Amino acid sequence: MPKIVKSESEWRSLLSPEAYHVAREHGTERAFSGEYADFKEDGIYRCVCCGTPLFDSSSKFDSGTGWPSFDAPITPDALEEKKDTAYGMIRTEVLCAACDAHLGHVFPDGPKTTGLRYCMNSVCLTFTPRQQES
Repeated sequence: MPKIVKSESEWRSLLSPEAYHVAREHGTERAFSGEYADFKEDGIYRCVCCGTPLFDSSSKFDSGTGWPSFDAPITPDALEEKKDTAYGMIRTEVLCAACDAHLGHVFPDGPKTTGLRYCMNSVCLTFTPRQQES
């Protein structure tokens, strides 16, 4: 996937201050504060920075953690993973493969379907409703 590259000033002009902090500076939103934590609509979750499709709503589940959680990305190449040793923890960071936006982390305690829990920050996502077919 070709990388989308923008300057920091370009990213700042495109994103809200909170989205910039979380997606570009590897921050985290507070648990239970995000728009999509309890959201249950049918559709596609995309990267707030570049619009790349990341997760289908069919893979979303209630993890009880306060962040939107998914058991699998929309395609295997939509995400990149990186070892994160910040704050004295060893975790796996999840990034948008297209623009390197920090999205959240993945943990090996998800549902039986994949065993994975992609714990994402709502502010790093946008949502596109699935078109109803007649």
